[in-house]
Amino acid sequence: MGNYRFHTPDGVIDILPQECSVKRKLETDLRELFSEHGYSEVETPGIEYYDVYASGDFVATEDMYKMTDKDGRIIAMRYDGTIPVARLAATLLKDEKPPLRLSYIENMFRFKESGGGKLREFSQGGVELLGLDNAEADAEVIALGITAALKTGLTDLQISIGQVEFFRGLVEEWGLSAEDAAELSTAIDQKDIVRIEKTAGRLGLSDDAKELLDMISNRFGTYDVLDAFDQKVKNETSKAALSNLRAILDALSDYELLQYVSIDLGMLRSLDYYTGMIFKGFTYEVGFPILGGGRYNKVVSTFGRELSAVGFCLGINLCLTALRRQDKLPEFVKVDAIVGYAEGEGMRKAAFATANALRETGLKVIVDTQGLSEEALDAYAEEHGIDQVVFVDEEEDTEEEDT
Repeated sequence: MGNYRFHTPDGVIDILPQECSVKRKLETDLRELFSEHGYSEVETPGIEYYDVYASGDFVATEDMYKMTDKDGRIIAMRYDGTIPVARLAATLLKDEKPPLRLSYIENMFRFKESGGGKLREFSQGGVELLGLDNAEADAEVIALGITAALKTGLTDLQISIGQVEFFRGLVEEWGLSAEDAAELSTAIDQKDIVRIEKTAGRLGLSDDAKELLDMISNRFGTYDVLDAFDQKVKNETSKAALSNLRAILDALSDYELLQYVSIDLGMLRSLDYYTGMIFKGFTYEVGFPILGGGRYNKVVSTFGRELSAVGFCLGINLCLTALRRQDKLPEFVKVDAIVGYAEGEGMRKAAFATANALRETGLKVIVDTQGLSEEALDAYAEEHGIDQVVFVDEEEDTEEEDT
């Protein structure tokens, strides 16, 4: 066996003081934001029974960290925040009258390929709005997701919004089997034009259908895109999906956030999970979405309660990566002052009192524990970038100077 005591496993990292300080502030800001919008924080266990995730086939078993307890039962480390909240809403909160607005900030664990900013252990903040099934609720969650991403300090943000019911309507209209629909949706979601063309040809789709597939892969925008698709589709399911998106855009316009969004009907990930609107948020210098969510009306029902739901999660570690790469990471929170003291009875007590008084003004203060002289204390402060030096002398006077 190798000697791994100096290393961390693949996909997990130590977070050093500067980024840890920023991360904690970011989490505090998000908690305040969610609370201001009426979302109550919950905390779910770091480990769940494997059945919690397996009951709805929403998570691939190979993507979870799994182990057995002393009784041989399979348990899994927390994969995401949504499914445990769904379990919570259907069990401990089953008597709570909807709508429920719940939030979380927790660490997640996923046994996937890492790299490029992705981790196997990472922090996510998110909200779940349960019990409302309309465009207003969809827009509320998207707006809060955008606001949360901006709250981190990111400014260059692009939100892509899709609607999985639009594609389901086309599947019905074209009479595709479940297997053919899955193959085509994967090709569309991956923007694999060659595969889309080959699949459309194999399925014998009409020229109008092929033109529509080309539009799905290449048309992005807002109201203009909805107008263009509305003229092309005939089935009611797809038209209702377009109406839902139009209502969402109207609400986001009133939120004054329309400048961040673009319609992308080619987003078709997790069709078994999402049941309506879906969205992703991107920023530059990170090759993955930092933000994602959508409507998932079938999830809570797997735990025995019929409850519609929509939510999002924000990758806090990915936001930190983006801030660092964009050179927007705030400066490290350094010490503002150091207090030293001379030898003599009562001097240490006086130094402690002085330090506490300075802390009450909002300064970050340390007390010298090395017994440094006043001159040595000045040199220490200059070496460590500490602006203010306070030395308590024999007469219990306080001498201050700025370095």
